[in-house]
Amino acid sequence: MVKSFRVSDLQTLLASMGRSKSGLKQDLVGRALRLVQTEYSPELLKNVRQLYESRFPKTSGWLAARRPEGVPVAYSPLSSSPTATSQGPDYLNGISKPLPTPAAEVKLVPLPFYQTLETLLPPTELISQNNEKLQDSQCIFELTPNQADQIRNATEIRPGIRSIQVVLRICYTDSIGVQEDQYPPNIAVKVNQSYCHVPGYYPSNKPGVEPRRPCRPVNITPWLHLSSVTNRVTITWGNFGKRYSVAVYLVRVFTAADLFSQLKLCSVESAERCRERIQDKLRFDPESEIATTGLRVSLICPLVKMRLGVPCRVLTCAHLQCFDAVFFLQMNEKKPTWTCPVCDKPAPFELLTIDGLLSEILKETSEDIEEIEYLTDGSWRPIRDDKERDRERERSNTPEYPVVDICIPEANGHSPAHSSTSLTGKSGSGSVGMAGVTGGPAVAPGGGAVVDLTLDSSSEEEGGGAGGDSEDTEDSADSPAPKRGRYNYDKDLVTAY
Repeated sequence: MVKSFRVSDLQTLLASMGRSKSGLKQDLVGRALRLVQTEYSPELLKNVRQLYESRFPKTSGWLAARRPEGVPVAYSPLSSSPTATSQGPDYLNGISKPLPTPAAEVKLVPLPFYQTLETLLPPTELISQNNEKLQDSQCIFELTPNQADQIRNATEIRPGIRSIQVVLRICYTDSIGVQEDQYPPNIAVKVNQSYCHVPGYYPSNKPGVEPRRPCRPVNITPWLHLSSVTNRVTITWGNFGKRYSVAVYLVRVFTAADLFSQLKLCSVESAERCRERIQDKLRFDPESEIATTGLRVSLICPLVKMRLGVPCRVLTCAHLQCFDAVFFLQMNEKKPTWTCPVCDKPAPFELLTIDGLLSEILKETSEDIEEIEYLTDGSWRPIRDDKERDRERERSNTPEYPVVDICIPEANGHSPAHSSTSLTGKSGSGSVGMAGVTGGPAVAPGGGAVVDLTLDSSSEEEGGGAGGDSEDTEDSADSPAPKRGRYNYDKDLVTAY
């Protein structure tokens, strides 16, 4: 039976048993077969037979003939009704159209921010009246005096928003499993001749992803008659082959602060239990070639990139990394996704827990520590010391280059900055600048070599010639007087340091 199912049937079966319904058809078939082999139950058998008979309605008589006498039929009205077994599959645009199902069997998923007080209108299917794409469906209900008083006397959680509300919820018409809120296309809600606000689309920041409408309950309280007068709700919806059901509830609305108080009161994991979890993760696995000696955990919230205030995680997640509970609840109050910000898996409110060990660590560590490491014995250590050690290691590995002091003359009388070749390009006994006059390099008072930087090319040649002639003459007063530069001022000696 399972192997003959279509993708939609496999997804319905897996969802009804709390399994993932994502993936290709071969993955869904394998997942469903493992489910039948490992977790066989009467409920699973009922769902499989129900889906199979809706797919092949002519086989219902054969199954009934094969059933022993005295065994009651445990099917829902979907498969046991004569209409369902007598008529063939109805096709719409090449897709098998689901058979009619009483909307009273539809169950809506509980919402963390809404507590249902009373059901004003049970799930009722929206039925199309003609072949038009836009359909109008109406539903009516009345408020009792007690319900009206509850709404009037309710406190305001925000300006204009009361804690007791009448909300409208819409979902797919499906009797298997619980249904999440789902709006039909082109939806508009009118309450007593006044249109009320329906949440709009959130723009997507990912390329190629269409904007998504947050399917939350619609608050219709401001437009209701808080008396015994009948309230009429008109829903305009797009008829594109999907079946929808609508329900009206009297609810109590919670804020993120209310849920946070519930979380602190009912779902805190002790530090001892957290240490046991860490030790289980760090226990050496004989089949693994690498032994894990520590697990690093960041103290920065992945949601807001700030230091954690109240560390929180999901019980079904495998990681130890936490996120901030306050910010997580506030974000889901505005845009309910209930997805773990670390691994993107479902994070329902009932599975959230506060990490008691990490809460103690946050109190004991300073603000500058952004990461810690859990060790095999359940202890922990900050990572700040390792970072400082890495910085010191980088400093110690920096190569040291020798520093040359160009102010200290070498043993041969020349500065290290001078070349063995004179400014004239001639190597030999010729000296530079005033060295040709004094017979040696000029030395500054501090011991540095002195270079005459005012010589031009012509004076260098003349100086070079004079130096050549001075070799045949005596060093006396016959030496020529110092020449003036081209700008008619005495050549000064410029120190090379």
